[in-house]
Amino acid sequence: MFKKLDKLVIKAFVGPFVSTFFITLLVLILQFFWLWIDDFVGKGISPAILLKFIWYQSAALVPLALPLAILLSSLMTFGNLGESFELVAIKSSGISLLRFMRPLFLVAILISGVAFLFANYIIPVANLKSRTLLSDIVQAKPAFDLQEGVFYDKIEGFAIKIGKKEANDSVIRDVIVYEQNNTQDNFIIAKSGLMRVSANKRFLEFNLEDGWRYEERTDRNGGAQTNYIRLGFKKYKTQFDLSSFGLTSRTPDSVNQNNERVYSMRQLDKTIDSLKKENAQAYKQMNKDIYSVLSFARFFDTVSTKNFPADTSGRVKKAKTFEELLPDSARLMTYNRTISQVAALRNTVESTMHNLDEKERNLRRHQIEWHRKIVLSLACLVLFLIGAPLGSIIRKGGLGTPLIFAIIFFMVFYFATTTGEKFAKENTLTPFTGMWLATFVLVPIGLFLTYKAMRDSQLLNKEWYYRFAKMAGGPIRRFLKWLNAKKG
Repeated sequence: MFKKLDKLVIKAFVGPFVSTFFITLLVLILQFFWLWIDDFVGKGISPAILLKFIWYQSAALVPLALPLAILLSSLMTFGNLGESFELVAIKSSGISLLRFMRPLFLVAILISGVAFLFANYIIPVANLKSRTLLSDIVQAKPAFDLQEGVFYDKIEGFAIKIGKKEANDSVIRDVIVYEQNNTQDNFIIAKSGLMRVSANKRFLEFNLEDGWRYEERTDRNGGAQTNYIRLGFKKYKTQFDLSSFGLTSRTPDSVNQNNERVYSMRQLDKTIDSLKKENAQAYKQMNKDIYSVLSFARFFDTVSTKNFPADTSGRVKKAKTFEELLPDSARLMTYNRTISQVAALRNTVESTMHNLDEKERNLRRHQIEWHRKIVLSLACLVLFLIGAPLGSIIRKGGLGTPLIFAIIFFMVFYFATTTGEKFAKENTLTPFTGMWLATFVLVPIGLFLTYKAMRDSQLLNKEWYYRFAKMAGGPIRRFLKWLNAKKG
């Protein structure tokens, strides 16, 4: 049963948690856009597509925003209670810190469970959608943009130059359109015209007035004769295809379905099992291919002494080297054949080992992703074990001091996770050890801070350090005075 005290601490926690979660998510999204800003600018992306991409990317960043939000909100909650002396009053009434932390500990467990379900069922779909949409945005051409006095050659087969555009960007003057085909070059010169985009945004239409069209026409019968034609016009209409600009065509999601980040844990289990069997079969096939080239491998234990040469007494003389078993006429040929066979075998082994390394790397990536779903959800609980006791120790509310400590410990968590993942990909650490490295580092710190908080430690109280320095100042000054007297 929840008591009034439990409701008090939960209400004090919910507000900071919600606000810090959305702030953290916004910062992570802005960081992502900062990395990809060069690929987004100038593409003419519609607001609907941009909002859709932000929606998918926000869902993919939720597992990373939740641990930081729990760390910062728990620090702020217990720091505010400590600063207002509510925590002191609760402890003086005989309620231990662990009992006071229990409701938020249960809330952290609930959030960890929700984070795991989110990472297992929603994040794969969000990753699939965001990766597909990001690849379409990156590969899209820059938006169509005609500037005055500059040849625009982004439309395949055409180069367009406009001398001047009116304020409404529809009336154009001094127009030059250069058209390049495989067999001939044509160009149009017009004094003025009207430019507009079709209703389906696929074609750019030019309604030109008072100009000339110059055309180069070759002999259709294959002759060397070329005719040059000049055609004057009062009105002339031409169209340019804009289907290659923007995101008119979308890549299907099935293109990215083979990536490990779009799998759930059940799918990862099946894929990992299949990859292990495939790798074991590849190693077995490699051994079979190597020993099939070495014909002597079939006769390791069948060497007989009946073919060894005998000495004058009739006893068999055992050979000390392999060359003594070969006649002189066969040694050079055997040596050359051995060299060529070893060179071919070496190339085969190097190629096979490269393929096996790729297979092992692919297996490690899937194992890393399997552990990531558990690690990121459990990180909510781990960082709560750090934030709650740390907030009761520093006893500072607001956003200043808690934010500093939250950033420090989140950087430790993030860098430990990133380093462990890198070592796991390089096979320096196992996928389990690499992905759980941050947990192994932070859990002892959390238990240590909880132990200190239960005993009202002055570990992070600057006033205690000031008093300690003041108390130690007298003996230190007397020691330095005695030391100077000795030197004198």
